Amino acid sequence: MEVIPSVCDEANSRESQVKADKHIGRRKLSMDVENDIEYLYEAVPQLSTVFHILDKIGEGTFSSVYLGEALMANGTKENFALKHLIPTSHPVRIAAELQCLTVAGGKENVMGVTYCFRKDDHCVIVMPYMEHQTFVDIIGLLSFEEVRQYIYHLLKALRHIHQFGIIHRDIKPTNFLYNRQEKMFALVDFGLAQGTTDTQIELLKVAKQKTQKGGGSTGKPETSQGKRAPTSLAPPLQSLSHPRTSAPHSSSSTSSSTSSKPAFTSTTRSKHTKEFSGLCKAPRAVFGERNLNSFTPVPTKTTDPKIELVKPTKTEDPATRKFVSAHRRPVPVRTPVSNQRPNQRMTPAAVNLGFTCSCYSTDRVCNICMSRKQQVAPRAGTPGFRAPEVLTKCPNQGTAIDIWSAGVILLSLLSGRYPFFKASDDLIALTQIMTIRGSRETIQAAKTFGKSVVCSRELPRQDLKTLCETLRGRRLSPDDEATPHPHRDTATRHHTHDSPISTHPPGEPSRQHHPEEDQTLEESEAQDERGWDRVPDEAYDLLDRLLDLNPAKRITAAQGLQHPLFTDL
Repeated sequence: MEVIPSVCDEANSRESQVKADKHIGRRKLSMDVENDIEYLYEAVPQLSTVFHILDKIGEGTFSSVYLGEALMANGTKENFALKHLIPTSHPVRIAAELQCLTVAGGKENVMGVTYCFRKDDHCVIVMPYMEHQTFVDIIGLLSFEEVRQYIYHLLKALRHIHQFGIIHRDIKPTNFLYNRQEKMFALVDFGLAQGTTDTQIELLKVAKQKTQKGGGSTGKPETSQGKRAPTSLAPPLQSLSHPRTSAPHSSSSTSSSTSSKPAFTSTTRSKHTKEFSGLCKAPRAVFGERNLNSFTPVPTKTTDPKIELVKPTKTEDPATRKFVSAHRRPVPVRTPVSNQRPNQRMTPAAVNLGFTCSCYSTDRVCNICMSRKQQVAPRAGTPGFRAPEVLTKCPNQGTAIDIWSAGVILLSLLSGRYPFFKASDDLIALTQIMTIRGSRETIQAAKTFGKSVVCSRELPRQDLKTLCETLRGRRLSPDDEATPHPHRDTATRHHTHDSPISTHPPGEPSRQHHPEEDQTLEESEAQDERGWDRVPDEAYDLLDRLLDLNPAKRITAAQGLQHPLFTDL
């Protein structure tokens, strides 16, 4: 980048011009954007001697992106994207993102880096600016050939970064820029990237070590899932609790003394526990069937007489009890009170080692699971694009999570619906996946990576071709086939409006013309012109392999590029 020497030599003469240009170029900007640009100039003064910031073109959780214009050494002006990272970003994360851009960027549809400015705790990454179209604006205008090219180049970028051991973790349309006129593509935003076990990005190893020491994820903060993750994924009782009430698990035995309370007992904890107990009594239907969050008393005996479950002998605050349940140890069993002598102490009896708690593989969450420590697993990413292993907090996550996100993008492109998945929490997102891929298949896949998923209703697996064609209007839905709409008759015929022959029986008045018929026909003809009537089965086969619920069997980016859909590419 040869912009800095040429501008610095003329700093005095250019300073007044830059200020004047800034004033002229920002007349049409909103007041908020103007304030953000002024703040950026004040935070990083070096920018004013190099760039004329024109506009704010993007904003995320951890950064904001601005469009800047610079005077090059040859006298021409060139646009750049200025990514301003929030001051609270960890220096290791910033350095790791820069290293991903410098090592893997600049080729194979991956964005590179031009320069970097730093002032105190503010950092601005300068990247080449690529003019692009918004995904939501062009998804209904793309031809099938453009969709094929889009996915091909996305897989090409993923193959490149995966070769370096980089897991992007935030693959979505807004992070894969597309210039429709120039046929250019660019994968951006490595702020949430993580490294595989054999990554070539050294700073990703450092970031992973710091994450493990901190016991949390370097991704986006949790919003609505709560802090407890039970063994079985039932509707989240824990989402009702306060996010700051999570406490370390105590492995000591239950004590009835008030002087030696558990370490996690506090006024705040007790307060929210009481609120939680009251909320549990309110009915909350799931799937419109029954209240899955209701707590039913556990019987004192099961079908096996050798196994007895824990049942408190008196009512007490759940927050004042301790459970010996760390590391999935068996629950101590007490002898029933009715069979005890007055002076006899309760002693634990032998239990089945495979038994963990009273809610295992059921549709509710017991207090033992609620008292466990939070499951430490990366959850970084955008809702709607997270893979099943991310939603279930699988600790072993690899590059397959990027492939799943690419499959969701292809699903949106083939169906013409964006966003396709939109959920408020991870359990609802997992349920939405079940409606497409099937509940039985999801449960079976979860077992492969050590998770138990419970679903109160069996959901059949959908045929992806039928689903996408129905959403695109290429075929009628089952409801429409059962009750045909009188205004849609001509949409299923072959251009009857062009034929002079009457289609109504003799002696009967002809059906009135409806404008929506012409609109439906025009949309159908437009889709035919863009090739949506000739989508090959290979496209849906690739989609099925990208959205494989089992990450071990999910297709890789390198294998995807060898798919028959891309034979001529």
